[in-house]
Amino acid sequence: MLLLLQMKESSQVIQLAKTNLSLYLFVAYKSSSLSPLASELKTEIDRITRLINDHPFPDEPLQPTLLRHIPPVSLSPSFVESVLGRLFAAHSNGLKALEFFKYSIHHSQLTPSVDAFEKTLHILTRMRYFDKAWELMIEMRHTHPSLLSLKSMSIMLAKIAKFQSYENTLEAFKKMETEVFVWRNFNTDEFNVLLRAFCLQREMKEAKSVFQKMHSRFSPNIKTMNILLLGFKESGNVTAMELFYHELLRRGFRPNSMTYNIRIDTYCKKGFFGDALRLLEEMEQVHCLPTLETITTLIHGAGLARNTPKARQLFDEIPKRNLQHDIGTYNAMIGSLIRSADINSAIELMDEMQRKQIEHDGVTYHTMFLGMMKFSGIEGVCELYHKMTERNFIPRTRTVVMLMKFFCENQDLDLGLNLWDYLVQKGHCPHSHALDLLVTGLCSRGRLQEAFQCCKQILERGRHMSESVYRMMQRFLKQYDEMDKLMELNRMIMKLQSVLPPSGGKAIGCTC
Repeated sequence: MLLLLQMKESSQVIQLAKTNLSLYLFVAYKSSSLSPLASELKTEIDRITRLINDHPFPDEPLQPTLLRHIPPVSLSPSFVESVLGRLFAAHSNGLKALEFFKYSIHHSQLTPSVDAFEKTLHILTRMRYFDKAWELMIEMRHTHPSLLSLKSMSIMLAKIAKFQSYENTLEAFKKMETEVFVWRNFNTDEFNVLLRAFCLQREMKEAKSVFQKMHSRFSPNIKTMNILLLGFKESGNVTAMELFYHELLRRGFRPNSMTYNIRIDTYCKKGFFGDALRLLEEMEQVHCLPTLETITTLIHGAGLARNTPKARQLFDEIPKRNLQHDIGTYNAMIGSLIRSADINSAIELMDEMQRKQIEHDGVTYHTMFLGMMKFSGIEGVCELYHKMTERNFIPRTRTVVMLMKFFCENQDLDLGLNLWDYLVQKGHCPHSHALDLLVTGLCSRGRLQEAFQCCKQILERGRHMSESVYRMMQRFLKQYDEMDKLMELNRMIMKLQSVLPPSGGKAIGCTC
């Protein structure tokens, strides 16, 4: 039995014996132009992702479907990681992702990867399935303790800090110590994870409180101080960040490249590009070598300052610093060109990336679409959109929402539907914000049947629709005497509400 699986190494063939079957894993090198092997693998991952996303939920169990379509012998760690990665990007229902992960554990003789577990945990916590997430972590403690890492702890605590209270987050940290990571002696690394959870949410009052309460138990290191410094930076308070930087110095810590990068980024985003350049000079004077992140941040800052020549100089100097251009540096330079209205040079950089086999990512497309919308209009956007879909690239949620808004505002609902169908065919469940925009546009043009189908597709994939969209559909379906369709939506919503937590606390009431 042949199965084509993509991994990061150069092409190799691995033979595994399982129950009288020989499984050959052909490994394709990842490049901008996919080899036939990698292309076939991608097609298989698309198929399985679509199968899971399209499965009627929660009307039918998923496990029998997985058993029919995914032979256990094909469940390599890299294949499971790839499918879960697609489910995460596709905003798939968390319970479906959990079922697939459990299927891979129970039907494969290979140990699941840390990455697969972390993706599953991320999908669950993003949808606030905290009970399921705790159950999974405790189950892994008993069966696969090697999967429990600082990153999995960080994923859980960050989402609890985002959606629950300060006290809940501290209780979760204690539960991690006493019930999940029972073999670990909690120290500074774990303390840093807790601080980072609050700093990610810009809850600096809470972060400072935790620091004051616990720093005597957990000795802070420079990473601790950088996490707090980053939190002050994200809060947008330059003064508070600088005050904490001086506290860092008073405590005897020596700034490293990350410390400088955080401060440089703050000054760039606040429009103090000259101060950021002076920090670069200071780094070099104290023999703290600038990293690729440092230069990328400065290129971005030069773009914000509309100083394209300086951005280009920094970009061109990268090889002279014994560094190599990567996707981040190209994206920063493209952003700088877009801000100076040099759309043609930005397009040339995209072409250069392809020649150097640096793949365009979500940031590349988002930045270019912003430029096209501003300087090229609907024609430029459409041209880039068709290129993106021809390359089978799936944009990130913010880009999907931005494109949907642009198409609907330009009264090009067919393109909006085309984008919707493209995502669904790729196994994605479009975000509810995209649904809001599309349904509003369709209903305002009297295209009620198409709006109804989009709503059904969201619900069939196990995701909530917003209350505003429901009320709009309710009003239009009643107006056009389509009560059977309204009853169908109500049935699907009530079924979902029996198993799903409310989306953002906005449960939908179903009244005919």
